[in-house]
Amino acid sequence: MVKLTMIARVTDGLPLAEGLDDGRDVKDSEFYKQQVKALFKNLSRGQNEPSRMSVETGPFVFHYIIEGRVCYLTMCDRAYPKKLAFQYLEDLKNEFERVNGTQIETAARPYAFIKFDTFIQKTKKLYQDTHTQRNIAKLNDELYEVHQIMTRNVQEVLGVGEKLDQVSQMSSRLTSESRVYADKARDLNRQALIRKYAPIAIVLGVVFLLFWVKTKLW
Repeated sequence: MVKLTMIARVTDGLPLAEGLDDGRDVKDSEFYKQQVKALFKNLSRGQNEPSRMSVETGPFVFHYIIEGRVCYLTMCDRAYPKKLAFQYLEDLKNEFERVNGTQIETAARPYAFIKFDTFIQKTKKLYQDTHTQRNIAKLNDELYEVHQIMTRNVQEVLGVGEKLDQVSQMSSRLTSESRVYADKARDLNRQALIRKYAPIAIVLGVVFLLFWVKTKLW
């Protein structure tokens, strides 16, 4: 069965819509929603991920498609047919582009298209029972194949993002430390110059003072 549905903009990971009633029958649903947001974050980094992929997580599988800089994702039971999951996402994509296509790039707040939930719920009901004549026909549709869609583990996918975060943090730390070292080097150079030229400046100052006093007395 379809458990969760979320739609986000790929360029920045901004969530655009989701099924409001989704996840109520899923234990630890918030945990899986956080994983989805982490996946969106990974995609927003511009990683060269496939436009269609399945990601296994516990007893479930995330299926997603990316089209027009938008990611359409659903979480289903592992036993749920992969072909139906992706056809469900195709239906969402077609309607979302038709209704909201011109506003996607300008959306500035999370869940700007939350009203799309109505279509999500209506479409999800059509796909819940895999034994209906409609869904059996879709499963037998030889023109729609999903065999070549890659399946990966969620830890493998998110691990790439974690490594990138670590590299980014290390880079920031090295940049910060280099600035500290540069500041210290400047301070040391300044102190060296003071030690080198201070005695000369003092002698010149004394000479100038004596000369000034002498001219005043005369």
